[in-house]
Amino acid sequence: MKTKTGLALAAALALAPCVAGAQALITERSISLNAALELATAALERCRADGYKVTITVLNRHARTAVVVSDDGVNPHTIENSLRKAYTAFTTRSPSGELGKRPQPGLAGFMQLDKITPLEGALPIFAGKELVGAVGISGAPGGEKDAACAQTGLDKIAKGLGG
Repeated sequence: MKTKTGLALAAALALAPCVAGAQALITERSISLNAALELATAALERCRADGYKVTITVLNRHARTAVVVSDDGVNPHTIENSLRKAYTAFTTRSPSGELGKRPQPGLAGFMQLDKITPLEGALPIFAGKELVGAVGISGAPGGEKDAACAQTGLDKIAKGLGG
C-alpha cells in the first residue's frame, strides 16, 4: 500500500511544475455574427434565385447556433433539418452528405448520436485548417441544391476567413 501511495505522490510532484506553468487563457477563432449573417444572406439569395424556400442555420466553433434564417412560407421541418445537417458537417468536419457514403457497419453507432443526419446540404467552415463553424440548409428539392446554396454563402465570406 505504501508503494502505491509513494507512486501517486511522485507522479503528483512530477506534474506540479507543469500545472503551475499551465496557460490560464486560450484564444479561439470562430465565425463572427456579421460573417454568419453575410453567409446566410448570400445563401438565401442564391436559393431564392433558384426558386427554393429554405432555412439556413450557421453554427459557430462550439456548434452553437449563430444564425437561423427561414424564408417566408418555408416548410416547418426545415428548421430542425438545417440544424441537423450543420451539426453533422461540424461533427464530421466534412460535408453532411459524406456521412451517408461511409460503410454501413461503422456508421450504425454514429447515427445514434443526437442531431446527426446523412442528408446532404451542409458544409463545415474552415479558417485554414481550423474548424470555425458550419452551415446547413434545408428546403430545396434535393440536398445537392441545398449544398450549392451553402457553397455560395461560403464563397461570399471566404476572403474574411483567411487562414
